Amino acid sequence: MKLCFLVEENYRHDGMPVEVIRQLGAWGHQVDVLRPGGSLLRMTDLLRTAAHDAWVLKTVSGGPGLTLLEAAASAGLTTVNDARAIRRVRDKALAAAIGRAGGLPMPVTYAAARPELLAEIPESDYPLVVKPADGSSGRAVHLVATPAALTALTPELRGEGLLIAQPYVPNSGVDMKVYCVGDDFYATERRSPLHPDLPQPERRVPLPREVAAIAARVGAVYGLDLYGLDVLLAPDGPVVVDVNDFPSFRQVPDAAARVAAAVLHLARDRRPAPAAPPLPQAPPVPPTPAPAAVPVP
Repeated sequence: MKLCFLVEENYRHDGMPVEVIRQLGAWGHQVDVLRPGGSLLRMTDLLRTAAHDAWVLKTVSGGPGLTLLEAAASAGLTTVNDARAIRRVRDKALAAAIGRAGGLPMPVTYAAARPELLAEIPESDYPLVVKPADGSSGRAVHLVATPAALTALTPELRGEGLLIAQPYVPNSGVDMKVYCVGDDFYATERRSPLHPDLPQPERRVPLPREVAAIAARVGAVYGLDLYGLDVLLAPDGPVVVDVNDFPSFRQVPDAAARVAAAVLHLARDRRPAPAAPPLPQAPPVPPTPAPAAVPVP
């Protein structure tokens, strides 16, 4: 197969996707790598000569790669993940609205274009977790204990764009990360970015049946195939606090081979069917002659 990987600058030397690309090459597939953030792109001609079986995106939130993937999808090309699904989870405010409507256990989520608007959140909802709606990798995530603390944080939040705020979910300080590769699920535990002083190494853990059901539901709700989700094991049950497309797949055994195999399966499964041959045209029917006029006696 011939594949095109869209790789942002942040991931040029990252094991995911570099090892996946290497594995696909070792299996005899051709992989072209396009760096959206490091190339001058002639967008008007980009898809005219596109001859790839699938386009695969590994990008930072807000990077230009998603624009290219959406262009490929609009031209009828196969993409991994689905471009619309990626957009649904990249915007955390949108992801919260879609997730709650889809029955996922997600916290109440407020969104505000300006940080001072968050002051309208009832004090009963504190402490709050505040972060950018387009954030990733734990960037600018804050645990805010009181309205006064939020006021003090406001200058730092300016310039972050759309913000979301969620009531803090009581937990042990450990996040469960669930990875979906094909039809398989893997779970790890790691220290929460809100509890940086907790000595918790990342490690594989058994996946509870209830969490596995939620993870499968996440894929169905957002339309994702390769994804991860952050889950808190709260006193009232698991809570989904984040969803990521094409995550790191850390601690997944043989991750590169598993992800590469999943990409190939998705590319084959979604390959457009060949166009049906045109139906034979029936010979033209000669026009029926008009009846002769009958003279009136």
